[in-house]
Amino acid sequence: MLSRIFIFLYGVVCYLLFWQWRPLSGIVWDVSQPAGRFVLRALFATGWLIVLTITFLINHFDLFGLRQVYLHLVGRRCAPISFKTPGPYQYVRHPLYVGWLFAFWSTPTMTIGHMIFAIATTAYILLAMQFEEKDLISFHGDAYRNYRERVPMIVPIRLFKGKT
Repeated sequence: MLSRIFIFLYGVVCYLLFWQWRPLSGIVWDVSQPAGRFVLRALFATGWLIVLTITFLINHFDLFGLRQVYLHLVGRRCAPISFKTPGPYQYVRHPLYVGWLFAFWSTPTMTIGHMIFAIATTAYILLAMQFEEKDLISFHGDAYRNYRERVPMIVPIRLFKGKT
């Protein structure tokens, strides 16, 4: 019953949000040079390509819960996926988040609304990484701790010695 009330209230809030939505006008930056616009659009596309590629490298179907649902439907046990570091995971621990950041920030015209969205999602990503790191350590133990010592979190170079 409580979940139905939550879903109803969520729907009401979303309806009100969409009904009263007002775009935030104002431009933070506008790159007018064709070469600059091209570079930013290429970085945007690269970000989305990174996101798509990474989801398949780490098991796209597991990431979105599809494997778990399928195994449940066919009556099989869902065995955990082993820890591995394919491709970009050799350079950064969270390449999926790197792709999202490229996609959110690479725009030739940054409006105030887009800037607020980019800041909020960046803050969410930085917070989510902290929780994800704790979960990965508790799930994979020393394998992830060793990986964490060797590979930077999001920037593919070591800026500081020690943990990131």
